[in-house]
Amino acid sequence: MSNEDNKKDKPKIVVILGPTASGKTSLGVRLAYDFGGEIISADSRQVYKGMDIGTGKDLPDYNYQGKKIPYHLLDVASPRTNFSVARYQRMAKKVISDVIKRGKLPIIVGGSGLYLQAVIDNYKLSDYKSDKKYRTHLEKLGAEKIYLRIKELNLEFAKRITLSDQSNARRLSRYLELIEKGRDLIMKKDEPIADFLILGKKITDEKMKINIKKRLEQRLDEQGMIEEVRGLKDSGLSYKRLISFGLEYKYIAYYLQGKIDEEKLRTDLVTAIYRFAKKQKTWFKRWEKQGQKIDWIDNYQAAAIIVKKFLKERKKTK
Repeated sequence: MSNEDNKKDKPKIVVILGPTASGKTSLGVRLAYDFGGEIISADSRQVYKGMDIGTGKDLPDYNYQGKKIPYHLLDVASPRTNFSVARYQRMAKKVISDVIKRGKLPIIVGGSGLYLQAVIDNYKLSDYKSDKKYRTHLEKLGAEKIYLRIKELNLEFAKRITLSDQSNARRLSRYLELIEKGRDLIMKKDEPIADFLILGKKITDEKMKINIKKRLEQRLDEQGMIEEVRGLKDSGLSYKRLISFGLEYKYIAYYLQGKIDEEKLRTDLVTAIYRFAKKQKTWFKRWEKQGQKIDWIDNYQAAAIIVKKFLKERKKTK
């Protein structure tokens, strides 16, 4: 059976990816409204409860023309717990199956490349039980040293680690342990679970930087992002844990500790988010070079035409 024939027997899933501040969520919501879809988030920080403003959940955006669009895999874990790629993959597959059974179109929206690849490429992720004593030893080395060790042992995998994970000693120690045990945790792929249409939200670097700056100002001045982080600290999260989430939580944690002033918080954070977005772009380009087809679009009309054609192909094969 050819690859195309194989796709005919699989459900259709739409994916919308792109860097931060590119407008993925609003595009996904409108497509969900028009094509009877439900949103499945692919964001490594939006899984955590109480981390709303800093991660840009923008829950009001899940309403379009007075209709609430169902969404999944937001607020599914405590920020005190470690949420792994393997756990995300299991939960995403379960949600996808449920959405399809109800006759709805799954629309995966996000910018966390490893989460997206875990589902789309259907990686065989290890459920290897950790040596807790050894993991604790590794964590004490600090995120920077652990990441350098991972780069030495498996450069290709190191390139795939998200920016937030690069400062997360707990998660990095898990990766390093698996690599040292000779387990290649993401390179092996299984049979794809669906026929995926992947749309990439196109945005220039200049426009992206403008959006990042504007959005950051709104979150700081109007939405209370500093208060959100202070509340997480008051609820029992350590500064070390907040810093491990990277970007907004890292720099606001520094600010709350008096390590930087507000002016430096704003300037450094804009730069850090912009660099993160550029790394996301690089990730997606590398994925394309590996053979993944991504249709890059810059507006809703272009996306709708492609999705309509994609779903019509499904009907013809039935």
